[in-house]
Amino acid sequence: MIIPVILAGGSGTRLWPLSRQLYPKQMLKLTNDYTMFQNTLLRIQDVQGMAAPIVICNEKHRLIVAEQLKAIGISPSAIFLEPVGRNTAPAVAIAALKAISIDPEALIMILPADHLINDLGKFHQAIAAGADYAANGSLMTFGVIPDKPETGYGYIRKGAPAEAALAHSAAGNSPGFEIDEFVEKPDLETARKYLASGEYCWNSGMFIFGAKVALGEMNQFVPDIVTACDAAFQKGTAHGDAFMLDAAEFDACPSDSIDYAVMEKTARGVMVPFDAGWDDLGSWAAIWTVGQKDGAGNMLSGDVLTAEVSDSLIFSTRRLVAGVGLSNQIVIETPDAVLVASMEKAQAVKHIVDQLKTKGRDEAVRHSLMHLPWGEMEIVDSNPDVYIRKLRLHPENTIAFSGHQYEALSWMICSGSGRLAISGESREIRPPDKLTIDGDADVRLQNPGTMDLVVLEVICQMAEEVDHLI
Repeated sequence: MIIPVILAGGSGTRLWPLSRQLYPKQMLKLTNDYTMFQNTLLRIQDVQGMAAPIVICNEKHRLIVAEQLKAIGISPSAIFLEPVGRNTAPAVAIAALKAISIDPEALIMILPADHLINDLGKFHQAIAAGADYAANGSLMTFGVIPDKPETGYGYIRKGAPAEAALAHSAAGNSPGFEIDEFVEKPDLETARKYLASGEYCWNSGMFIFGAKVALGEMNQFVPDIVTACDAAFQKGTAHGDAFMLDAAEFDACPSDSIDYAVMEKTARGVMVPFDAGWDDLGSWAAIWTVGQKDGAGNMLSGDVLTAEVSDSLIFSTRRLVAGVGLSNQIVIETPDAVLVASMEKAQAVKHIVDQLKTKGRDEAVRHSLMHLPWGEMEIVDSNPDVYIRKLRLHPENTIAFSGHQYEALSWMICSGSGRLAISGESREIRPPDKLTIDGDADVRLQNPGTMDLVVLEVICQMAEEVDHLI
């Protein structure tokens, strides 16, 4: 049995403004009609021996994860919610503890949720080879055979052929190699030397190990991580279909990657090289590289018009974007932010996100459209005089709050129907009903129907934080 472990807790800051802290890269549709998270799950569905996945994500992404799993009809064996980010080693420890409770002999396959892999046949061959090594006690990592001198990835140097490599080769699977060393992201000259030598692969961050073997190595090298994760696991609580790790215990866990914590220290490491069109899509330049382009080398998405534009990426989510006389440029439009950058400086977008965080700007954290337990809330307009939001209440859900702090709060029913109770008095509502809600009222809005109930909310003289519905 192989239990896939989907690591879905990243923030994807280099794909801002589309990727935000509360709606990160892995939850976006960037290469096809599925999100990166969904593609990660779908590409392993047909692999023999693959069990129901374990998903590990930030607690704030719980609703998005659940929605996207449901949309592709996949039921996980567990969804673990991290109260804080602690890198990949604690996530692997949690997954190993859970996998052992399912099957003590299970293998776990660690997959980041935000990678692109084009050739599934070659990827599945590499999985088969890696699973054989893992079943014999190795800690297996996938190495991507490089096709260019990339400075944005770490590298792994191949050592001697691993035991039984010839058998794998004869079976049509990728032979494995012992791991000589892990190397940090190089400068361009060094990357060119690595490529020319043929001795190095990119570090993909994907692994297969026996759950018990991985936990044993972690107990040897980072026992404090295992102890903290076991406590967070034991003291955690179920939240519907998800499991919340204990906040105090997980917060006390050291933060470390599985590479540093174990793979660079273990004598059990094996690398299986593969060439399957892999990319971690770590920047807008990477999205442009793998995307479908027109005759002028442009990748265009949404309502976009161009004149004398070449080799550029222009992405519109809401408004018309027009480009004139551009070359090697990136333009990303969202309702509340627009990015304009040169293709060569795509990696530097993260510095803008750092500035936003330093200034406490909301644009680093959330979109104008927010996913909440009861539905969705979208900011339509915001200024010192008026704040307008569209509320979308999903069927069989409820909005409830006691009082508000605004001079005026009004609702207009746009579509759907529901039942509204204000300070105990209940009534049916439907379009085009309009109502004003007093500041001390107890409000309960229910949607017992089968379609969304859409309400336009208008707030006058708002406070700094509009939080009565969050």
